[in-house]
Amino acid sequence: MIFRQLFEPLSSTYTYLLGCEESGQAILIDPVISSMERDLAEVHRFGLKLAYTVDTHIHADHITAALHLRQAVGSKIAAPAYDRLACADVGIEEGTPFQVGGISLQPLHTPGHTDGHFAYLFGDRVFTGDALLIESCGRTDFQNGDADALYKSVKEKLFTLPDDYLVYPAHDYKDRHVSTIAQEKKRNPRLGGERTLEEFRDIMANLNLPYPKFIDYAVPGNRQCGVCPPDVPENLANYCRKMTESLQG
Repeated sequence: MIFRQLFEPLSSTYTYLLGCEESGQAILIDPVISSMERDLAEVHRFGLKLAYTVDTHIHADHITAALHLRQAVGSKIAAPAYDRLACADVGIEEGTPFQVGGISLQPLHTPGHTDGHFAYLFGDRVFTGDALLIESCGRTDFQNGDADALYKSVKEKLFTLPDDYLVYPAHDYKDRHVSTIAQEKKRNPRLGGERTLEEFRDIMANLNLPYPKFIDYAVPGNRQCGVCPPDVPENLANYCRKMTESLQG
């Protein structure tokens, strides 16, 4: 099995490439439009064909590359069925494995950051999207976010996985690449240890984070599987342009 963790620096997004050597098929989890040429180069470097893109949720901080990759190479779009995206080819649901060649993802509905958020279990690792970050978690104050729901998603679905399972998040802002369930259970300051629901509610209610600067363009664009709106202001235009630098994790 081929595995690559790829990093987009503007939104600090991790994209994950999974490839099946037997079938020659690949999937990309959470691809970013500004890095699609980099991602395709990685797919081709391993002699693979991109079969599907898979998003963990409707992103608010970048535009997904799902639609443009489908137009470029014919890959299909898989997205949480919960969000009812007309542009998706496959709706992903908990309890139904998502199979591409020898790659099998076990979807876990993990609402809280958004109501339609999913994590994907793959062998001994889990792609947690924004539900669980390294020593953090996604915010819960937009897109039908809900602190109670996120607490339940993490405590009852993610923290019940084996301690040695690897945690691969959708973002990191401190140059970290991977964690484990055990580490997050012990060290996550928002959700780890004996943190109670009431304490978590208070933490999330008092983050005092600024309004996401790209959300008003990203969410409608991502509901169309990755369309850059024509009215994006110049100071945000790099979110839709090909990046001159797109680091790999």
